[in-house]
Amino acid sequence: MDSSSFINALRRFLSIRGPAKQIRSDCGTNFIGACRELKMEAVQSDKEVQEYLSDKGCTWVFNPPHSSHMGGSWERMIGITRRILDSMLLKVGPSRLTHKVLITFMAEVSAIVHARPLVPVSTDPDFPLILTPATLLTQKVAVVPPPQGEFNEKDLFSRQWRQVQSLANTFWHRWRKEYLPTLQSRRKWQKEKPNLKERDIVMLTDSQVKRNDWPMGIVVKTFPGRDGKVRKVEVKTARQGSCKTFLRPVSETVLLFSPETDK
Repeated sequence: MDSSSFINALRRFLSIRGPAKQIRSDCGTNFIGACRELKMEAVQSDKEVQEYLSDKGCTWVFNPPHSSHMGGSWERMIGITRRILDSMLLKVGPSRLTHKVLITFMAEVSAIVHARPLVPVSTDPDFPLILTPATLLTQKVAVVPPPQGEFNEKDLFSRQWRQVQSLANTFWHRWRKEYLPTLQSRRKWQKEKPNLKERDIVMLTDSQVKRNDWPMGIVVKTFPGRDGKVRKVEVKTARQGSCKTFLRPVSETVLLFSPETDK
């Protein structure tokens, strides 16, 4: 999608869901271009504008480059959904799906993803309801049940509505198998480590560098969060006589030397 197409998609989203207080995304080129065309780039640098728009309108917060993991749950949901859809559509073939079949199928996929529980299911009979994203979005606790009948791969060559239900069933089975393991506790980042500080020497773990190239730089600015943890830094590097500054997550840096520890 180019910036114009994304703006139209954003307008469709806001027209259906209503106004949003905040939009969070990665640094996709279409997002950046749309943000500039919508005259929202001042939000990132002007604190007064940010506070005003937070109360009256909408702010757009970008994750630092090369840090999709900072998207947390939404990036995980997108990643799982994309993997399943890629494998399914590669097998089915895009030429077999009409536009109406595809958008109906995507609506079914959205309903499946939004029906996942957000909290552990209670065994208390006084609280039989399950809190899901769909509950928050629609203010309704009931879900749309699938049509009666059996749907399998043979229905891909049948009527359009049966094609959609066959695809939705396939996505549901794959979704359960790939989503449930993500609910297990993660073992990463269980131990506290010192924050990166200005003047620290770091090495950038850039996957695009050439062989035997070890890019190093100095931290010139840190961005601590509300909890005091630094997850984003500004690194200055020097190469071929020119200096450049990059914004990177701490997960893509390796601390080599800290002036404070050398004292």
